[in-house]
Amino acid sequence: MKFLTDFHIHSRFSRATSQNLDLENLYIAAQLKGITVIGTGDFTHPQWLLELSEKIVPAEDGLYRLREETAAACDKEVPLSCRAKVRFVLTAEISNIYKKNDRTRKNHNLVIVPDIETAARFSERLGAIGNIHSNGRPIMGLDSKNLLEILIETSEESIFIPAHIWTPWFSVMGSKSGFNSIEECFEDLSKYIFAVETGLSSDPAMNRRVSSLDKYTLLSNSDAHSPLNLGREANIFNTDLSYQQIFSAIRNRNVEKFLGTYEFYPEEGKYHLDGHRKCKIRFTPKESIQNRGICPQCEKPLTLGVLYRVEELADRPPNVMPEKHPPFYSSIPLTDILAEILKVGPKSQTVQNHYRMLLNEFGSEYNILHDIPTEIIRRSGATLLAEAIFRMRRGELFIDPGYDGEFGKIQIFAPGEKEKYTDRF
Repeated sequence: MKFLTDFHIHSRFSRATSQNLDLENLYIAAQLKGITVIGTGDFTHPQWLLELSEKIVPAEDGLYRLREETAAACDKEVPLSCRAKVRFVLTAEISNIYKKNDRTRKNHNLVIVPDIETAARFSERLGAIGNIHSNGRPIMGLDSKNLLEILIETSEESIFIPAHIWTPWFSVMGSKSGFNSIEECFEDLSKYIFAVETGLSSDPAMNRRVSSLDKYTLLSNSDAHSPLNLGREANIFNTDLSYQQIFSAIRNRNVEKFLGTYEFYPEEGKYHLDGHRKCKIRFTPKESIQNRGICPQCEKPLTLGVLYRVEELADRPPNVMPEKHPPFYSSIPLTDILAEILKVGPKSQTVQNHYRMLLNEFGSEYNILHDIPTEIIRRSGATLLAEAIFRMRRGELFIDPGYDGEFGKIQIFAPGEKEKYTDRF
């Protein structure tokens, strides 16, 4: 069975997240997007874990579903064309801030566990060390290696994934707070790590320039802080719906079971290039080197982005991929495409109305973006949309890259070009 997953998300108990980030809205959003297995996020938070215990029940091996009465009420908000099975898996992100080798380290780590009982035992261990009540993503003064050790002691069937490994802040290999390799961080326990998360500002092609990452499955997730952002990156599996099957596909890097990922265009990520947002300085790695990593405006160190850091550690030229590496597919959220076509914001009611109309006609968002032949969309009368999706799939875009916490901007059509099309929207 082919299906999509998004493991890294949050709940309303995490800081800077939407207050409607609950199980019901995640369930609805998953169907609209075309995601089958989604992480619960934040299971270390006691209130959220209690809510999970009350609202989801066991389904297939290691997976959970909403209670029937809750799911039935939510399904009324989902077009018939999008209704599909949704399963939850227990996930949480932990922020580790600690000193190692005379340097402050700030790493975010994603953990996936096989059942609520394991989640409760792991959370109890963390609660004895630090504060797990104030934030759905708890901040622990704990070495990442020790966090991994606690997880292994709790259950060796759990999955430990260094999160968004290249971002300057809060990542294992980022320019500001990281290490130069997974092994440097986790030492003798590195053998228990078999996957890393690429993050929004990098894609598999960038990661594969660093040969030390060849042994890891490259996962991509949304890190959603609102239901609307669910699935902006996703993983493609071809297994039975089963925690153990997913676990095995990731651990063994089985390209017949793990089929690859859907990715943000990395230039759109908010830490792709280098710079200072306040000074409006954005540099390529070459320009940063020429300026010795110093902002010419304020003369303070630049925030060195993901591309710089990859270049710094790369031991392969671009576009050289190892054998048995699954493909990846670059994607733009459908609401962003509609926003450009309709010349309004992606959260506007106009975009939302057209988004729902398309879902009613063609099915889920991922089905529209990647599966339906563009000719079918074109024949429906949506010629401009069909052309936009055709160009997205081919990477024929104009991109203003992101830097220093500011998302990049993607444009599909050149100025004045849309006016050549006769379209229903």
